[in-house]
Amino acid sequence: MKKRYTSALATLGMALAGLAVPSLAGTAEAGQAEAAAAGYDQFIVSYSDSSAIYGLDRAGVTRVRELGTGDVLVKANRGLNRAGAANFMNDLRKQPGVVSVEPDLIMTAQTNDSRYAEQWDLFEATAGMNAPAAWATADGAGVTVAVIDTGIVGHSDLNANVLPGYDFISDAAAARDGNGRDANPNDEGDWYAAGECGSANPSNSSWHGSHVAGTIAAVSDNSNGIAGIAAKSKIVPIRVLGKCGGRSSDIADAITWASGGKVTRVPNNPNPAKVINMSLGGAGSCGSIYQRAIDGAVKRGTTVVVAAGNSNSDVSGFSPANCNNVVSVAASDREGNRAFYSNFGAKIDVTAPGGEVRNETDAPGTRTKPQDGILSTINAGLTTQTTEDYKTFMGTSMAAPHVAGLVALMLGEKPLTPAQVEAALKANVRPLPGTCSGGCGTGLIDAGATIANI
Repeated sequence: MKKRYTSALATLGMALAGLAVPSLAGTAEAGQAEAAAAGYDQFIVSYSDSSAIYGLDRAGVTRVRELGTGDVLVKANRGLNRAGAANFMNDLRKQPGVVSVEPDLIMTAQTNDSRYAEQWDLFEATAGMNAPAAWATADGAGVTVAVIDTGIVGHSDLNANVLPGYDFISDAAAARDGNGRDANPNDEGDWYAAGECGSANPSNSSWHGSHVAGTIAAVSDNSNGIAGIAAKSKIVPIRVLGKCGGRSSDIADAITWASGGKVTRVPNNPNPAKVINMSLGGAGSCGSIYQRAIDGAVKRGTTVVVAAGNSNSDVSGFSPANCNNVVSVAASDREGNRAFYSNFGAKIDVTAPGGEVRNETDAPGTRTKPQDGILSTINAGLTTQTTEDYKTFMGTSMAAPHVAGLVALMLGEKPLTPAQVEAALKANVRPLPGTCSGGCGTGLIDAGATIANI
């Protein structure tokens, strides 16, 4: 009986080897391209006797492995487009001992979020982060991410994933809430008038923290808005940036508190974060206050992700991105070049999508349109909050939460130390498809490869 089934496998090889394979452009390469895109390069074959799987390596077909179900996975040695694959499977089903044949289809994570198509940074083959490949197994469930930023606004595409946070702004005037530190991380707006904050021009509120948080953990598959990178993770919003920015002393305390450390006269954090995102910074060397706070967070097991800065300069001159024990993130544009604004240098660890939002007249001949930015959750108010909204931003502030979201996916799958997280991020990048002058770390983050290899 065994000879009968071995013969069936031999027939499989001959059927495939002799098959006339039509292709998109009359070439094997075109056939392989269509096959790979549709998932027709491998097939799952079921036999009435599992002993038939042996001796399969024949001309035209290669045995990949036996599956847990007892079926055998085979790979075509020639390109098969849709029609060729159908003919092959029909021929094979007629062979003795073959019970069933089906293509080993490529599945992708699906989302029904209404504006997901605008999130090129997540899925585009050229310079996206390959998030759908990671979503096949990872969603960030059980992982808490602290966003140390301007605080949070209420948003229907984010609220379900927001945990209690804290307002660490000690200056009541900068906080705009009438007091100093408190347990309400509501974003009161960081707008200022002309002549304030060292600027001759006025500036509207950015709702920056909510944009960052949405990139990481916007609710997915809710038929609304965008998809978060780690849509089952939770955000702890921590407010440190108000009118005119924020002080290092407040930010350092926020780092300590976020990671589960104790801060005087502040209740302990009931939800210590395994990931901290800091899309903030300024010129200067890494201060000892920052380094001590970061080192403490890392010792408590928290990975600290920091935006490299937007000055088109060496990151070594910008803190806290130049501190030790952080993942320093540069920004790329939609074509995979280092974004024109992004800092660079030897201290960059990885690059992630940060986008570019400019008019064609700003950079003739370039494709830098609003849709090339990073879309996320904000509020529509120019100064104080009004209605919820979405908007495209650009910056290393947008690149960093792509990395923080990926770290949340990683930690949802496997417990890793901050050092292991950084090593895995850096080892599983792909080369930037565009250009980078000055140093962009090991490359562009790849979520699918990272999750597959941790």
